[in-house]
Amino acid sequence: MENTVFDILVYVFDRYMLEELPAETERETIERDLARVGFGEAKVMRALDWLADLADYRSSAAPGPGPLAFRAYSATELRRLDADCRGLLASLEQGGMLQPTQREIVIDRLLALDTDELSTDQVKWVVMMVLSSQPGATEGSQPPAGILPPAMLSVPH
Repeated sequence: MENTVFDILVYVFDRYMLEELPAETERETIERDLARVGFGEAKVMRALDWLADLADYRSSAAPGPGPLAFRAYSATELRRLDADCRGLLASLEQGGMLQPTQREIVIDRLLALDTDELSTDQVKWVVMMVLSSQPGATEGSQPPAGILPPAMLSVPH
C-alpha cells in the first residue's frame, strides 16, 4: 500500500509534535527522517508544504465570524466532507473545543489533503494538528480528552 500525504502528516505529528523536541526542528532534518523510514520524496514535499501552509495561519490570525454566523458549505466541501465529518466539526465547535476560525483552518487543511473521501478519523487528526499549531499551544501537550481515541495516539511507524 502506498503512503499518502495524510500518513506522513500523522507520522510527523506523532514524532515531532507530541514529543518534546526543539521548537525549530529543521525541514531538512524532517525530510531526511521521512526518507529514512521509507516515505516517498514527492509526498514528503507535499506534506511539508501542507504543514508550512498550516504554520502560515499562526501568523495571520483573522477575526472569526460572529456568534450568530451560519456556516454554509460549498459544493466542493459537501462532496469531500460527508455528513459525519461536518457533524463532527459542528459538535466540536458547539462543545467549545473548536473556534469558528479554527474550524475554517481545519476545513482548508482537510481539502488540501490528497484524498477524495475524508473520514472522521482524518478530521480528528487534522483538528489536533490545527489546535496544536495555534498560539498558546504547548509543545508535547496531549490532545483534549475525547478528540482522539487512545488507539490513535500510538500510530505505528
